[in-house]
Amino acid sequence: MTVQSLWQKYLITPLLVLLTAVSLSMGSHQAKASPQRVISLAPHTTELAYAAGMGDVLIAASDYSDYPLEANKLEKVASWQGINLERVLALKPDLILAWRGGNPQKVLDQLSGFGISLFYSDPQTIQEIADNLNQLAAYSPKPEIALQAAAKLLTDKQALEQRYQRKGEPVRVFLQFSNQPLFTASGKTLQSEVISLCGGKNIFADSPVPWPQVSREQVLTRKPQLIVIAGEQEKIKNVQTFWRGQLDIPVVTVPEDWFNRSGPRIIQAAEVICQKMSEISSTP
Repeated sequence: MTVQSLWQKYLITPLLVLLTAVSLSMGSHQAKASPQRVISLAPHTTELAYAAGMGDVLIAASDYSDYPLEANKLEKVASWQGINLERVLALKPDLILAWRGGNPQKVLDQLSGFGISLFYSDPQTIQEIADNLNQLAAYSPKPEIALQAAAKLLTDKQALEQRYQRKGEPVRVFLQFSNQPLFTASGKTLQSEVISLCGGKNIFADSPVPWPQVSREQVLTRKPQLIVIAGEQEKIKNVQTFWRGQLDIPVVTVPEDWFNRSGPRIIQAAEVICQKMSEISSTP
């Protein structure tokens, strides 16, 4: 799987194992209050910016910054191939929202060297997404929107936890990312947190590798009761065909953007997964 596919679909790949997991860290330059020209260099930072009430000051974004719909109108200055440094400088931003896990650090350092303020975002948990929103309030022309979005995210999370608390054994869940090779997620991921939030157990939560490649035999040995995938409904048939004759268990899919982007819509993914898991747990 290529870096390009990571940008195109935000699929979780072993490439991410090599990425520095830094969240909520600020660049060496601090932005002045309420910047007027903001550039977002990743789809998830674009979503965070809009959720924080910064849509009116966004002037450019990365490829695949497609939510909300207004983001499609923004000029695109970054992609899986890198950042268009010349164009970014020409736009004269006073704040850049950067993804340390996906933007080339050398270019980010160059931007910082030009005196442009950087806000780094690489949240690995729902709490860290909320923390990002709270931090963005300091730069938003509508800080109350950012604070409200953060509070709502945590309130929704708490509501799901309370609603789907389990008294018995947790549902054993296999998070499947691609078929060949077969990849999954460990317990140190946002996706695994969603499974726990719903009262389930990620069968590879104990993996020392964040995004391990696993074998069919390893999956079968851990006896999953549910498979969760990211993508369109059509992918369910592909997964069922892949496991035919070996696993006959429900497969649930959620939109990739909900599940694989570190933004507020992770809660929507959680709602879908929680509901499906509750159906399994209530089946005799």
